[in-house]
Amino acid sequence: MIPCLNPAANVAYNKPAHEQTTWKPPDVYLSLFVFFSFLLFFFSRKALKNPGAHGFYRFFAFEGILALVLLNHPYWFENPFAPLQILSWLLLLASIIFIVHALTLLKQQGGHAERKDMPENYAFENTTQVVNTGLYHYIRHPMYSSLLLLAWGAFFKHPAALTTIFVVTVSVLLIITAKREEKENIVFFGDSYKIYVKQTTMFIPWLL
Repeated sequence: MIPCLNPAANVAYNKPAHEQTTWKPPDVYLSLFVFFSFLLFFFSRKALKNPGAHGFYRFFAFEGILALVLLNHPYWFENPFAPLQILSWLLLLASIIFIVHALTLLKQQGGHAERKDMPENYAFENTTQVVNTGLYHYIRHPMYSSLLLLAWGAFFKHPAALTTIFVVTVSVLLIITAKREEKENIVFFGDSYKIYVKQTTMFIPWLL
């Protein structure tokens, strides 16, 4: 069970009425966590049967991001012009741009093929060629970059010890996910993907 998914609940009523943070009872947050976890489990059920698949680790990264969003939900619109809030919204905006751009490129240039060796994959992951334009020219995993940006964007809404543990764990899980996927891609694409790996970074252009 997740620790109290509403950190604001314990302090909201100690503030003046005009400063109180909107909050929901902890059982509502827990119910939301269980509901969305069920959906994530359903869509990841194949990957969860294979600890060697990249989707296995991605599921737990999704779970961590869900926990971050719910833990910091009471603070999403608090002090909207505070530096951390501005940083948070910039990261969340970048997250949206990354995922839309990446999915568009995969659809336009990736092609599609059945991957009998990786039945756990989602359909959009089964491309026939290495996409290396747009964001893919600089980074290999813009969709995981999007998740990383989402996690840190949610974290900066209200940094705390518990959420720090979650965001670091999510970051590690996304790195493991990406490395597992790269091994799968090398098997499928061969030398062309090995060359691509040498020419790009993982998540952040020129840095990571």
